[in-house]
Amino acid sequence: MARKVLVLGEVREGSLRNVSFEALAAAKTISEGGEVVAALLGDAVSSLTNEMISYGADRVITVEDEKLKTYTTDGYKQAFMQVFESEKPEAIVMGHTAMGKDLSPRIAAKLASGLISDVTSIEEVGSEMVFTRPIYSGKAFEKKVVSDKLMFVTIRPNNIAPLEQDSSRTGDVSSISAEIKDLRTIVKEVVRKATDGVDLSEAKVIIAGGRGVKSTEGFEPLKELADVLGGAVGASRGACDADYCDYSLQIGQTGKVVTPDLYIACGISGAIQHLAGMSNSKVIVAINKDPEANIFNVADYGIVGDLFDVVPLLTKEFQNVLQNS
Repeated sequence: MARKVLVLGEVREGSLRNVSFEALAAAKTISEGGEVVAALLGDAVSSLTNEMISYGADRVITVEDEKLKTYTTDGYKQAFMQVFESEKPEAIVMGHTAMGKDLSPRIAAKLASGLISDVTSIEEVGSEMVFTRPIYSGKAFEKKVVSDKLMFVTIRPNNIAPLEQDSSRTGDVSSISAEIKDLRTIVKEVVRKATDGVDLSEAKVIIAGGRGVKSTEGFEPLKELADVLGGAVGASRGACDADYCDYSLQIGQTGKVVTPDLYIACGISGAIQHLAGMSNSKVIVAINKDPEANIFNVADYGIVGDLFDVVPLLTKEFQNVLQNS
């Protein structure tokens, strides 16, 4: 059954996040040949419409307002609801990001709709669309179908591959002047504590450090390896609690959930709370002096040794391989 699917594109500092393109790919599957409509909210987003179309959007609707310059729950909820009312889609797709996790349940409550969050795969089984999501901190998976009229899902970043970009695609672009009023939150300044470079939640390669890094300076070899591989640096809660790094780098049940192509755990014991945030990574490499460390139980490759000896060797070898390739 062909469906109209509304996708919320996520904009950060004037650029589209990769999860926006993954959401478009998910919408294409859900639409079953129907129309994919993308919504872009912000103060200056019209320049991003062609990029959304090149990744699969059939139409793009922009809502531009100074009040949408920085994300607020009230502002984005009002703007998105006005797009929804004008389009009346059969399905909604958002990224399972900080913004998506905050906005989606509020939209679902407003629409009196169900919500399937943190979807990692979508498949068509017979006449039904089946959504898979992790439960119990990633130790099991459940499959869900939607019996209600509206399909509303959020997708986990780095799990649904975006469609190949086609710059020759064309599509209609329109704008809506949304009425945004009675904002209870006004953001005056945004102070970012995360490190510059690759976004941790969307990184294809993550080098993560635990208590075994021993100090703030202990993260330097990890940063060097991340730079060589074009990846991001993460941390366990233990490293954050020890004040070796900022909590913005925390990966785990109470931090960020990541699914990179390559996850290198350095000096991380493998507590269940940390595994909940990274165990679905495609390839896991563990470096630890303790051969009995729990992290080795989930690792695809294990190196028993001192991370301060192993990581610089890996950095040097990767540099040689990349230079000669």
